[in-house]
Amino acid sequence: MDTRIALIGIIVENEEVTEKLNSTLHEYRKYIVGRMGIPYHQKNVCIISVVIDATNDVISSLSGKLGMINGINVKTIYSKTGK
Repeated sequence: MDTRIALIGIIVENEEVTEKLNSTLHEYRKYIVGRMGIPYHQKNVCIISVVIDATNDVISSLSGKLGMINGINVKTIYSKTGK
């Protein structure tokens, strides 16, 4: 199956959802290439970027599960090719 690289951008606005967020990401750990979190204390948020290499279905599934968590905003950017 062809996979694609995607970047999932997450802004955490409610610290109480961190456990649910980490649990969801843990479910997809075999597809995650890397993850970077930046606490932005002045705005009381945390910005997380997750690079994933997976099929479209897996990327969409993860993005959808993350998007259903109240207290975070999620956007996904896909690579143009699936190599």
